[in-house]
Amino acid sequence: MAKPRTVLVLGANGFLGRHIVSALMAQGHSVIAGVRKLPASSHPDITYIETDFTKGLAPQDWLPVLEGVDVVINAVGLLREHDGQTFDTLHEQAPAALFRACQQSQVGLVIQISALGADEAAASAYHLSKKAADDVLRTLDIPAFILQPSLVFGPDGSSARLFTMLASMPVLPLPGGGCQLLQPVHIHDLTALVQALTPLNPAGTITIAVAGPQALTLREYTDLLRRQMGLGPLRAFSLHRILAKLAAQAGQWMSSSLLTPETLAMLERSNTADIEDMRFFLGRDPTPVASFINPAEADGWRALALLGWLQPLLRFSIAVVWIVTGLVSLGLYPVEESYALLAEVGLEGTAASVALYGAALLDIGFGIATLWLRKRRLLWQMQITVILGYTLILSWFIPAFWLHPFGPLLKNLPMVALIYLLMTLERQHGLSRR
Repeated sequence: MAKPRTVLVLGANGFLGRHIVSALMAQGHSVIAGVRKLPASSHPDITYIETDFTKGLAPQDWLPVLEGVDVVINAVGLLREHDGQTFDTLHEQAPAALFRACQQSQVGLVIQISALGADEAAASAYHLSKKAADDVLRTLDIPAFILQPSLVFGPDGSSARLFTMLASMPVLPLPGGGCQLLQPVHIHDLTALVQALTPLNPAGTITIAVAGPQALTLREYTDLLRRQMGLGPLRAFSLHRILAKLAAQAGQWMSSSLLTPETLAMLERSNTADIEDMRFFLGRDPTPVASFINPAEADGWRALALLGWLQPLLRFSIAVVWIVTGLVSLGLYPVEESYALLAEVGLEGTAASVALYGAALLDIGFGIATLWLRKRRLLWQMQITVILGYTLILSWFIPAFWLHPFGPLLKNLPMVALIYLLMTLERQHGLSRR
């Protein structure tokens, strides 16, 4: 192997960046991890520096960072704009300034992680911004590789989580029947390619398409993922283009959604590529989709994929129970019968009215909070406490409810269990954003 180099990886805390850092460490390189915010805990063999792309918009902003650096790898990227982070800033202006600073500092090599589709046919803001930075790098007198990956599949990647979740659904609606062409690549192939390129010194800039060995339709891709998770063949139906666009418009308003009008347009573009250059530098064929999920890891993938849609479904169901219960108590159910029930627990007159309407409003509030709050641990605890309180009071005053054919108290048991499950999942596995 060539002499180890000092490599600055920008976007080191992102999906691609984390894997690239690990691969370079395994190869013996000295890694400097450029992150937006320093981590609470760090690897002892990695040097961490704060690098904010929203502020590094001029070459002089990057010159101090590049001192002693042999290789710069830019893995910064975002799929949709949010919180002041824009394509223009993160994909175009900051990288252009960085590349010019690399030329001034005589950095030995730049590796730009771009995107498949950042070419002359680019139409989306995402692809156009990536292409703009790539074009700047091509004009400079500096050894460089521009890697243009397709969808990257990896255990902690948002793309992998999305497509395995979709593949795990009982029936999957696919825009246009899922005929769009994809050429997914495994993260291990991307990092292996970076390992192969890091010691090199090309004459000029070389652009490499990074993709899997074959193009697949969206339907074929999700079917292969489903089968690897042990869920059997895919059951899907065609979603009309108009409905797909409406769903994308709705996703535009949800910060965690990967489906937006722009991502839908990129999907429909059906990006594929010739990967002969990738094969040459990699020295082998990339991993086929049929081998993306190791059989030993299938159970874990399946569990996470199912939770991807079951968790929000459970949360929505619990919210509906609270809201409907509150609305029913406000008058949809005969108020006289509600007062009669409260009388059985010793509440009459003003106390009964306060209890009836106060509890109804509390239930509705619980339901709305379940839908909209991002941090819900305290909310789950409050809901469990209220349900247990209702159950204890009714068990004391009206124990016959335990034998009621509709099970008004027995149904509280699975309700509490489901709320506790959601609370545990969000605390232990960080799924509260879903």
